[in-house]
Amino acid sequence: MLTLSGKSHGKFCDGVSRRDFLRIGGLAMGGLSLPELLKAEAEARTGRSFKSVIMIYLCGAPPHQDMYDLKMDAPLEIRGPYKPIKTAVPGIHISEHAPRLAKIMDKLVPIRSMYGSPNGAHDSFICYTGKPPPPNGGAAPVGRLSDPPSFGSVISRLKGQADPAMPAFVGLAPKAGHPPYGSPGHPGFCGNTHAAFRPNGAGMDDLQLNGITLDRLEDRRSLLTGFDSFRRELDASGLVGSMDAFNQQALNVLTSSKLLTALDLTKESVKTRERYGKGDPKNYGDGAPLNLEHFLLARRLVEAGARVVTLNFGRWDFHDNNYPQLLRHLPLFDQGMSALVEDLHERGLDKDVAVVAWGEFGRTPIVNKEGGRDHWPRVGGALLAGGGLRTGQVIGATDKLGGEPTERPVHFGEVFATLYKHMGIDTVKTTLNDLTGRPQYLVDGWQPMPELI
Repeated sequence: MLTLSGKSHGKFCDGVSRRDFLRIGGLAMGGLSLPELLKAEAEARTGRSFKSVIMIYLCGAPPHQDMYDLKMDAPLEIRGPYKPIKTAVPGIHISEHAPRLAKIMDKLVPIRSMYGSPNGAHDSFICYTGKPPPPNGGAAPVGRLSDPPSFGSVISRLKGQADPAMPAFVGLAPKAGHPPYGSPGHPGFCGNTHAAFRPNGAGMDDLQLNGITLDRLEDRRSLLTGFDSFRRELDASGLVGSMDAFNQQALNVLTSSKLLTALDLTKESVKTRERYGKGDPKNYGDGAPLNLEHFLLARRLVEAGARVVTLNFGRWDFHDNNYPQLLRHLPLFDQGMSALVEDLHERGLDKDVAVVAWGEFGRTPIVNKEGGRDHWPRVGGALLAGGGLRTGQVIGATDKLGGEPTERPVHFGEVFATLYKHMGIDTVKTTLNDLTGRPQYLVDGWQPMPELI
């Protein structure tokens, strides 16, 4: 029996008092109370009722030909000093500096023929939307409201929160010297209600009540609702309603410990934390940190109810000293990515959670005089896992220099269409209205990849 206490204020026409109406007793269903029914329903569920995506942005664009697409028959100034090693899948070889990923290749999909960046300009926009950045828009420190929204914001708008106490979209992106390297993906015309929650700096401060009790917080919300009632009646734009939804989401998160618990890595065993490692929490140049704990946070967040988590990792813009810098980045990525994928499988989340890691373009086949590789938008690479995808295969191929796609070119939009399908969204039929009221397709006509589904 569950009783919600409160004062009686008269009776309904059938003689039941308002206080009695708040008393939830045995129901005519085998004598089960409502809490017992809810418990039985929860226990009857098999697996999670929602899907998630973890997007890992390798800031600045990694050298694909030194990671997943080594060219040992090319001249030295193209192939570099690294050697390929065998993986768990016969016939698939990757860099010797990613041995952990090699061991779980049956759970991965390297794509060697990614394209879509229009001009080779550094921008996280295409990695978070699947679309070329709008002129002077995507590279701005704060995305414009007229821009297409990021994947996380679209999912937040179309699917909402899987758990009222968890943001639908979380971005593990720090502030960065180059603003796109610190972007979690902008909300665009979805509006700030669907922006990423960023649990760093001010984002964490917002989770503190600073001495205000929950009762006082509720009183303040009631007062605010009273002040807003007149404006809401006069509002024709829907702005106040949008703010109401935002405030409700914020209150749900603020009055629950679930998000803070998900962000608390001390809840994990020492063995698990050592498996993921620490990396380096400091920003790498004007990029993001090489923070391996973010991979573990991403897993904890999707497990707790986040639908989309974005993670910005390192600064892969190696115009000079390509090989020494890669030796700093690749082994850490190898550890974090492999730990994440294995952990998802061991926890039975591999079909529910899809993972993609990529940069905005590839790097030049020829190493320059500074020992670096420059921008190369013609082809790049990506790595996918989970989501019930057909793993243990390579998709696409490049020529002998690693400079042009020769088999199955893959556009960013195709990967996004595949991820939307994983989330239960039909990109052929689904549109979102922009600020002018015009319907916009999510992926500009691209279809899910048949090789993966």
